[in-house]
Amino acid sequence: MSNYTQKSYAKVNIFLKIVGKQDGYHLLASRFAKVYSLFDTISFVPSKQQDFVLEGNFGCKTQQNTIYKAYEALNKIYNIQDIFKHYKVVVKKQIPEFAGLGGGSSNAGVFLNMVNQIAHLNIPKDTLSNIGLKVGADVPFFVYDYDSANVQGIGQIVTKFDEPKLDITTYTPKIKCSTKEIFNTYSQQYNNDIDTQLINKLLSTKSKDIVQQYDIFTLNDLYKPALQLNPNLTPPQKNSFFSGSGSSFFVLNLI
Repeated sequence: MSNYTQKSYAKVNIFLKIVGKQDGYHLLASRFAKVYSLFDTISFVPSKQQDFVLEGNFGCKTQQNTIYKAYEALNKIYNIQDIFKHYKVVVKKQIPEFAGLGGGSSNAGVFLNMVNQIAHLNIPKDTLSNIGLKVGADVPFFVYDYDSANVQGIGQIVTKFDEPKLDITTYTPKIKCSTKEIFNTYSQQYNNDIDTQLINKLLSTKSKDIVQQYDIFTLNDLYKPALQLNPNLTPPQKNSFFSGSGSSFFVLNLI
């Protein structure tokens, strides 16, 4: 038996606009882009045990980990536990946690794809994406495995966006942002009218053109509330943008 290993890439939000609320969830329109310079590594390592084993330097208990949640969600439908009597899952973490870079979601999405391939389950991407959505709103993007995609709704609508692979550099300050607090602050103080024309333009414009035409506040509706809650959350350089609910910034290196 051999090791199976995959890279689990980070993502950034080129833009993130809040377009409404439904059943307590904020609805988004966003452009997700893979960060090829930053990734975790997930390996299925031959090992004998009775229960699912997950190893890695995580900032949470195993039962709270997105890979474990993905395993449970998939196992309820496809009964995959026998596979993991012969393999343990080992994760080498490089993506900062709670940083707006989608590390946990990426791990879950890549894990689902790896199991689907190794176990020859032949689960369609749409079905696997719906399973991933039960783990986290960003997981479907990583299941579809696009370089760039427009992501809408609560994360379940993922549309491939055709553009050259992007060269992205990320910066993560040692500031912990609370996604819940940032969304609550947005709802209470920054819930502005929706600019449908702007959103439609962003969804149809290439990422390299977007970052040349708009500023950090226009592109991410969560930056103002995040900055209000964390005044030291300042961009590392002039052409930096804010990813997700933070705390990471990114620069799109234009060629």
